[in-house]
Amino acid sequence: MSQLKNPSRRTFLKSGAAVGGGLVIGVSLPGMFNNAFAAADSSAINAWVRIGSDNSITILCARSEMGQGVVMALPTLVAEELEVDLNKVKVEFAPPGEVYINSMLGGQLTGGSTSVRDAWEKLRIAGAQARMMLVAAAAQEWGVDTAKCTARNGMVSGPKGKMAKYGQLAEAASKLPVPKDVVLKDPSKFRYVGKPLKRMDTAGKITGKTEFGIDVKLPGMLYASLAQCPVIGGKVVSFDAAKAKGMPGVKHVVQITDGVAVVADSWWQAKQARDAIDVKWDEGPNKALNSESVSAGLATAMSQPGAQIKQQGNVAEAMKTAAKTVQATYEMPFLSHSPLEPMNFTADVRKDSALLIGSIQFQQLAMGMASAITGLKPEQITIKTTFLGGGFGRRIDCDYMAQAVEISKTVGAPVKLVWTREDDMTHDFYRPISLTQMSGGLDASGKPVALSFKMSSPSVTARLFPPLVKDGVDPLMTEAILVPYDIPNQSVATVIHDTGLRVGYMRSVSHALNVFANESFIDEMAAAAGKDPYEYRLALLDKQPRFKNVLQLAAEKAGWGKPLPSGRARGIGLMEGYDTYMAQVAEVSVVDGAVKVHRVVVAVDLGRMVNPNIVEQQLESNIVFGLTALLYGDITLKDGRVQQSNFHEYKLLRMPECPKIEMHIVKSTEKPGGIGEPGMALLSPTVANAVFALTGKRLRKMPFRLA
Repeated sequence: MSQLKNPSRRTFLKSGAAVGGGLVIGVSLPGMFNNAFAAADSSAINAWVRIGSDNSITILCARSEMGQGVVMALPTLVAEELEVDLNKVKVEFAPPGEVYINSMLGGQLTGGSTSVRDAWEKLRIAGAQARMMLVAAAAQEWGVDTAKCTARNGMVSGPKGKMAKYGQLAEAASKLPVPKDVVLKDPSKFRYVGKPLKRMDTAGKITGKTEFGIDVKLPGMLYASLAQCPVIGGKVVSFDAAKAKGMPGVKHVVQITDGVAVVADSWWQAKQARDAIDVKWDEGPNKALNSESVSAGLATAMSQPGAQIKQQGNVAEAMKTAAKTVQATYEMPFLSHSPLEPMNFTADVRKDSALLIGSIQFQQLAMGMASAITGLKPEQITIKTTFLGGGFGRRIDCDYMAQAVEISKTVGAPVKLVWTREDDMTHDFYRPISLTQMSGGLDASGKPVALSFKMSSPSVTARLFPPLVKDGVDPLMTEAILVPYDIPNQSVATVIHDTGLRVGYMRSVSHALNVFANESFIDEMAAAAGKDPYEYRLALLDKQPRFKNVLQLAAEKAGWGKPLPSGRARGIGLMEGYDTYMAQVAEVSVVDGAVKVHRVVVAVDLGRMVNPNIVEQQLESNIVFGLTALLYGDITLKDGRVQQSNFHEYKLLRMPECPKIEMHIVKSTEKPGGIGEPGMALLSPTVANAVFALTGKRLRKMPFRLA
């Protein structure tokens, strides 16, 4: 059993605010907040559990659900210690509040594969505190020692057959002090955690009962469609809306910061009228942007010294004495998030209040934005988070929310703004492009003695959270930038270069950029040494047992070294991301000049798991997402305009293209790692290495093109 001491500075929420006739049991947790964005307070109250007088149990989920499974995983942690029937629990999304801050990110933010890692201990404490208080309330009422009482399935049992439901005890429990010492279950006693349970949110999605942002309806709500400059950052010079104003259903045509909005009785009416407006744009400085100039700018930026991330030994001297040297340059393109639910948001701004409803990844940022636009105090603003029809980091930014708030404030009515797919794809905050130059030196035996890595790329963090970029280092640009391999001389540097196109965090963030270069290059070094790429990596991992274990497991399960049918080959890759260790083996062929991936074997060590089923779903999702990117993902620019507008030009993976995916999860007692992102980052070098094994051609630029 593990015992956790709670700090003395704690409070207990004794709210009589009834929800369905019940009371809210709030629990205070240890100080787990940092000051990354100066938003967190270590003495903040936590409120995660509601118990109704009808014995209904509601658990609040403080992270946004976009398919990754937090709406199942996080309540599972609370329910495990609360001793309630998980299948009877109701789940609601938490409102904005410091109490719900993600301690790993410093804000109420869903991203970085942090949800379970952040919640693993604190939500179990939350459930345990509530359970202990309910037991204490029952013991007090019955005049017995708490040791003689037990909690199970939402009830407390005591001596001589005494029993009480949680709903009967909630009010009394709310008047008791929070336990100073919380004893958590030994993992061997877990009922739910670590078990492959079915997701509770599946049925609602199948039946259509689940509410996404695009489903929101309010009384008297109007619909908006927004004309935005085709060059991101451009502004309205003038517009003629005479024709639009006369079209059916149109109520308003208004100019806002980002363009000209039509507000109508239906979205289609608004969209049709929007297309009838003649807008003259000032396209701004970005009108000259094109893909060629962006790439040239990255190459020029490489002449700058950049920020040194790691300096070990003397690379220059080691390269001079190396028996053989290897050099390569890797390129990654801009990518669009393009979640299947395009950007949309509903706002109802009034004189003394505002209601915002929709798909949000960063609730605090949304609150700050709404307050700034409306002039209202945060306590006058209500924000409700719906399910997200995909996010991938796009819904961290709140441009589309700000547009809805501005429109509603201007017209004085509740408004739902909906972007078209074309709006969404051409006005994204794109995954950064990157250019990476690598060089390495081998001794006479082929062992690596030197490694140099230098990358130029735009910084998302410099735009969103500038204080986090210090001395030219963006910590979210350097993820997985260091290799696990035992190489004595290493130099790693980055150069932040603003290309002019706005960028945003996207699934796996910089892991995708850095792992592609590192794992492709170690494969190139193995080839230069005349060594098997698996054995070459393995020999450099004696100091890295978790890396070594997953590498061996993936190779074994994939049948590494065993013959394949003619026209097929295997490639291998290895990484750590979000405290998760992963190896992959991909089996590929080339059909009519195109890469075909037949099989992907994944070995992963992510520590303890909440739900193995969700882990497997996320691994499969990563492979599909990553394969889409390496085969098709490419956002290009001409005259400042994004050239891809819909899925006919920015393709998604089709079902017949999906490979067989085999997953092997290491049983581990280590702390939980994140699983929503690393798999996609590793797939691209793994597939590229397989193509080299098959054809002898290196793929150093994504998306992969053999012709």
